[in-house]
Amino acid sequence: MTLWLSAGILFTLLSIAFIIYKWGNVEVVGVTPVKTFSFIAILFTSGLDVGLVMFPLTEFAGYADINASPEYGFTNPLAIEFGFWGFLIWGFYFLTCFYFCVIEPKVKFFEILLVKLINNVVIIGTCAFTAYLLLSNLPWYLPSMGDGESVIPTFYLIVFAAIAFAVYSSTDIKYVRFLSITTTWVFIGLIALMWANAFIFGDSAISGYFNNFTLIGDYFANMHQFVLPINDYHEFYLFWWFAWSIMIGQFTSRFVGGLKTYQVLAAMLVFPSIPIAAWFAVLYHYHEAGIATDGLVNFAMVFVGIVFVINSLDSLVRLYTDNLGITVQKLGKTKYIALNIAALSLLTLLFKLNFLQIQWVGAIVIGIFFACFGYILVQKYKAVANIEGSPKENEIDYTKIETVS
Repeated sequence: MTLWLSAGILFTLLSIAFIIYKWGNVEVVGVTPVKTFSFIAILFTSGLDVGLVMFPLTEFAGYADINASPEYGFTNPLAIEFGFWGFLIWGFYFLTCFYFCVIEPKVKFFEILLVKLINNVVIIGTCAFTAYLLLSNLPWYLPSMGDGESVIPTFYLIVFAAIAFAVYSSTDIKYVRFLSITTTWVFIGLIALMWANAFIFGDSAISGYFNNFTLIGDYFANMHQFVLPINDYHEFYLFWWFAWSIMIGQFTSRFVGGLKTYQVLAAMLVFPSIPIAAWFAVLYHYHEAGIATDGLVNFAMVFVGIVFVINSLDSLVRLYTDNLGITVQKLGKTKYIALNIAALSLLTLLFKLNFLQIQWVGAIVIGIFFACFGYILVQKYKAVANIEGSPKENEIDYTKIETVS
């Protein structure tokens, strides 16, 4: 698995370099373009899930324990956390976003029946994994509702409600922009709340928070260390990013609003990394200063985590239902909602029972990458070589999103 993952990563990075070399100045326009801020909000909130909110506080101590894990000794825990979530790995999303916006209309690889089936199995499985992450982390963040370890019926109800809300919001694409921008501002609000709470009730020497950005900077000095798997846990993260990559690229490619290719890459690497860095810096301050997160802070983190889950599931449910033709228009709203809630709830339970693993999903995605590349070389080489930009029918019209159902 490690060799397969490493091959996938190197292929991805080489593909990005080739795209920038050949099509770096091409204007990229999606079928439903939006303005740049809206695009970045959709990218950020669709491309991340509850793990961003809930994982770091449980991980810093493990990254700091270099006696147990000496492979982390090359940098500090905050830089490692950022390396697992920020900057370079967002290139995975750039590759697939560019592919679906510019190359896939000429290749139509994902319209092959078997590929379409496998791709949508990947999407549905990753949706369920997102809901499972929320379910598995709730005991740690809401210990007052249980014993701090067990998943109780209340937690199942919370996850079920998040799935139901997301499925309902996926019935109309006009909700996407509103939900994404709202989620972005809610996340920024959480960072501000955590900062204020640390200042008022915790450590008055809040300058330590700003010093954490210097620690994050060490990531860039050691960025090469994060390219290939550091250990099994990093491998898990990388497979997770691959699992998300095709579907996030396919979804976000709809909304690119006329940026040039190199600008899309820069936007995807830089803009999501800024709020991620700000969030991790405040969490690391809590970790280092020993500031408690019980009460309001924990509830706020869980709330934002749920909002992230809803936003991600909304995007992905919309994607796989469109791909499979099980849309609201075809099934009717009631059947559409019931079918998707039932499917995602069942698959979430399968992850809870360890019947499914996200690493398997990521490995399948890498296989799709290689299969697509081989298909292009054998069947579509000339068509791809002659590509000069996005399809001509993709025009910059920011009002399209208001008219698409």
